Amino acid sequence: MVLSALHGAYIDTGSLKYLSFFIVLCLYVLIIGSNVLLIVVICLNRSLHEPMYMFLCSLFVNELFGSTSLFPFMLIQILSDVHIISAPLCFLQIFCMYTYGSVEFGNLAVMSYDRYVAICRPLQYNSLMTSQRIVFLVSVTWIYSFITVGVTILMSSSLQFCENVLNKIYCTNHSVIKLACNEPRVNNIYELVMLILAAFAPISIILYTYMRILKVCFSGSKETRQKAVSTCTPHLASVINFSFGVSFEILESRFNMNNVPGMLRIFLALYYLNCQPFLNPLLYGLNMSKIRNLCKKLVPKFIS
Repeated sequence: MVLSALHGAYIDTGSLKYLSFFIVLCLYVLIIGSNVLLIVVICLNRSLHEPMYMFLCSLFVNELFGSTSLFPFMLIQILSDVHIISAPLCFLQIFCMYTYGSVEFGNLAVMSYDRYVAICRPLQYNSLMTSQRIVFLVSVTWIYSFITVGVTILMSSSLQFCENVLNKIYCTNHSVIKLACNEPRVNNIYELVMLILAAFAPISIILYTYMRILKVCFSGSKETRQKAVSTCTPHLASVINFSFGVSFEILESRFNMNNVPGMLRIFLALYYLNCQPFLNPLLYGLNMSKIRNLCKKLVPKFIS
């Protein structure tokens, strides 16, 4: 089977396609460069081998994983006159993007737990956040996401399809299963359960930890409040930003959004995969003094 994607309304840019290609390529290079830089800084400096930075390293690796699932194919599509994607490549794209979203929420939930322990139980932090526990939390986040999304792909790829046109800028599981000859009720139910476990469960954990952090801040000292603000602000901004992108992606996939202007739909569809990998290095790299100072030292050495 070949899925012919109707990217005409989204990607065909006529005489501006080379300019669009250049802009998208620059954005991709910037995302790759900034995330790789921070991963290298964290891995090469022993002073950053702390739980918070290990979780950040996992987050940056996931940003590379998610952006790479979209940008290379999009660059090809911008220059192409025929927008066709094979079924295996379509399902691979779905697997990468859904895994990225699940791992992102998992990483953010683990990071909120780390901040909760650091602020609410500081005397027990070293005994609770051991190297073994860090490896366990990161491993569970990735392995769980790979398994659950893998089951989704297996279920969707076994369907019989009567249509082959996707009115999307990239493949999504819900848009693909709508092409099936019969309504795949089991697939829809599993996708809903996976969404609850991958998104709403981590968000619930994040909300609970922040309620506990706020309670400690209101009853604690000024130093405790300053520590909470400095470490939690970038994390909270990242959570809000990614939740917004995922929310629109869910709405756009499951409801008729034809009343929304086409260019706005393009921007918000790309926001899910673009803004987080671009924003996180800025949020964490510029806010955390250790990373900021080490980046200043590393960049001149690399250039020279």
